[in-house]
Amino acid sequence: MSFHVRAPASTANVGPGFDAAAVALGLWNELEVSEGDGAAPDFGHLGVRAFARVTPADDWAFDFTTRIPRERGLGSSASVIALGLVAGTLAAGRDPDPEELLAVGMKLEGHPDNLAAALAGGVCLTWSGRIARIADDVPAVPIAVVPEETLATSAARTSLPSTVPHRDAAFTAGRAALLGAALASGSSDLLAASLADRIHEPYRVGRAPLLTAVRERLPRGALGVSLSGSGPSVVVWARRDSAEACEADLRDRFPEADVLPLGVAAEGAGRV
Repeated sequence: MSFHVRAPASTANVGPGFDAAAVALGLWNELEVSEGDGAAPDFGHLGVRAFARVTPADDWAFDFTTRIPRERGLGSSASVIALGLVAGTLAAGRDPDPEELLAVGMKLEGHPDNLAAALAGGVCLTWSGRIARIADDVPAVPIAVVPEETLATSAARTSLPSTVPHRDAAFTAGRAALLGAALASGSSDLLAASLADRIHEPYRVGRAPLLTAVRERLPRGALGVSLSGSGPSVVVWARRDSAEACEADLRDRFPEADVLPLGVAAEGAGRV
């Protein structure tokens, strides 16, 4: 017996949606699970550990295909966890439920936004263990600019202050409301207006210099740019009729980075 599952990359926060908003992206990690040959699986692997939280992993063999760059802010660990959770659920003979698996996976992931998008696909909001999948797509083309440098989420979190000024919290709350409206309604104008944050991005730019470099001179036709998760990658949100020109501009300006027009993954983790 064997089966094949996949799970998407994701970009979390999307500017002001700190720890609450994420978009699944069209770049996939995969896992082939088959009946084992007696050899013990690698329980140090994050995906195997996720599988084992759902059903015993001892009698299974695991073959992971990893395409999402690690420690770049594109939800690589969330994708691997989602692979293990969904595969474990299927091995147990059950249908995966994203919210149930989010609760299980949070013990490994630590924060919900990337994992919610990896499990449910599309555009997700998450709070208190809940997932609201509010859209299949965004009113823009997400273009990831991925540097060679890596940045662990745990390290990036040390940059955040324990408190922020009231005016910055109020500013970001307003932009977060605009972001939710933009994503739910499919309004590119509202999305452009929403892509500003004073809660986390200003404190992370020192470890993610691409954000400042791109924001200082947005490509023509770009609605805006956001730090992807905790960075160091950024996502440029391009108008659909300008996406190719935006991509070309970014490639010219950042030749050492990978420029990836990814699109939105309308499906979450599941069987192939």
